[in-house]
Amino acid sequence: MIRPTSVVLTAFAVALGGAAVAAPIATAGPLPPCTYTLSPPVVGPGGVSATADLAGCGPGGGPYSAVACLLGADGVTHCAQAHGSDPAVISVPYKAGFTYVATGRGCPVWMGQNVAPDCQLLGPFTATL
Repeated sequence: MIRPTSVVLTAFAVALGGAAVAAPIATAGPLPPCTYTLSPPVVGPGGVSATADLAGCGPGGGPYSAVACLLGADGVTHCAQAHGSDPAVISVPYKAGFTYVATGRGCPVWMGQNVAPDCQLLGPFTATL
């Protein structure tokens, strides 16, 4: 015969055991030292372009790299990278009526340290031109 007290204690022990192996709680890390922006796809004299650019850095931070990518009418994603505070500019040939998708990332650095582990993801921005 199973006693009600045993059932309750067993259920409690299983619940505690499950809590002990639960996923760790995420905590917020420091804010990135810099922020970046990405332009939507635009038509210009050189075709369709997008730009990933440094928006600014806080104390103790600096720009490391920026990457701008553009999914063109050919179905291929093309990317360009720039270092430091230079903007990353990507251009692809223009074909009327196609949809273009701009994405990118900005990677800051803490002064005197390695590149910040989490680059800022930019986009996507979609435009049918």
